[in-house]
Amino acid sequence: MSELDEFRSEVQAWLTENRPPEPDFLMPETFMEVGTDAQFQLLRDWQQRIYEAGYLGMAWPKEYGGGGQPQIMQDIVNAEMARLKVPFVPNTIGLNWAGPLILDIGTEEEKHKYIRGILSAEDIWCQGFSEPDNGSDLAAATTRAVRDGDEYVLNGSKIWTSLGSYAKYMILLARTNPDAENRYAGLSYFLAPMDVPGVEVQPIKKLTGEYGFTQTFFIDARVPASCLMGNEGEGWQIAMKTLTFERGASGGQAGGLSGNAMGVGDVVELARRVSRDGRPAIEDPLIRDQLVRFLLEEQGDRLCGARARIPALTSERPAAIPMSGKLRATEHRRRLFQFAVSLQGANGARWVGDDHVIDRGLWQRSYFNAFSATIGGGTSQVQANIVGERVLGLPKD
Repeated sequence: MSELDEFRSEVQAWLTENRPPEPDFLMPETFMEVGTDAQFQLLRDWQQRIYEAGYLGMAWPKEYGGGGQPQIMQDIVNAEMARLKVPFVPNTIGLNWAGPLILDIGTEEEKHKYIRGILSAEDIWCQGFSEPDNGSDLAAATTRAVRDGDEYVLNGSKIWTSLGSYAKYMILLARTNPDAENRYAGLSYFLAPMDVPGVEVQPIKKLTGEYGFTQTFFIDARVPASCLMGNEGEGWQIAMKTLTFERGASGGQAGGLSGNAMGVGDVVELARRVSRDGRPAIEDPLIRDQLVRFLLEEQGDRLCGARARIPALTSERPAAIPMSGKLRATEHRRRLFQFAVSLQGANGARWVGDDHVIDRGLWQRSYFNAFSATIGGGTSQVQANIVGERVLGLPKD
């Protein structure tokens, strides 16, 4: 047995032995649905245990709290977490966006200050990009940050600040110069504390009845000037760098799952259990054809990472795979769950809590929740434009 095979067996054994028992409350499906203290505490404890065992941030530098190991070892852990369907880790924005960004362009002081807390889940992070009146148009941000001595005074609001109710820090895009010649040049980027006077967080109830999303208000909130990342006016460039991590176009994430690991295999099992015209749905040739299409799509997406590392396969359009990853993955998940609901026929109209609902309403809930990821990090329409313009070279008009 090779060293990596031995490591995989070790990971399997640890995850099997240490996974949390099934709680007596409904668990969130992704970090965007964590809305109760009980959910949050279970998931935070789980992340801390994974980190203390050495299975999170394995490829991050040891001097900042990481493991200093080859990336392949973290990849193995991630794969086993998905295969065994263990709970996800809650600090998604810290582990996958803020942390990689700080390691990439942050100062030594910032790396020593933030990275270990991100990995241990001691410091939860949220994101302050979108605003109620601007949607995906980040450059139109109106939240103000005015320098006052050794502080910045913040006024405005940010929306869809997932985990805002539990966050200690926010990656924040705010306008420091409203008189700049172009709107991009007037933006700055902050690693802003949430536990200061003048920061108010309001939970947002989703269609599913769950929380997790919040709106954050800044009312003369004062943060240290040292929270500024880079220089004033560099916020747009840093935000775009952040989005490459959020969309999976850049690597360096700490690892762990950010949501449940349901896939086509789970829908195949559902098709074996539900009926169509008195027979298992899996026996319907049209159902089988659809499932095969989903399986091919899922396997193709899984292999895209390996393909992107082979120049001969990407020479014509080297950016195509990383730039399209977020669009492909989120739309696949949305369509897959929609199909899972349709498999149930009239039962698909039932909801969580109904005595006769299939799988406690898992598929209906998953379908509605899947829309969050098609919007966050740039809507699917925005992502399609990015691929068309920056990969295929299509004109903007």
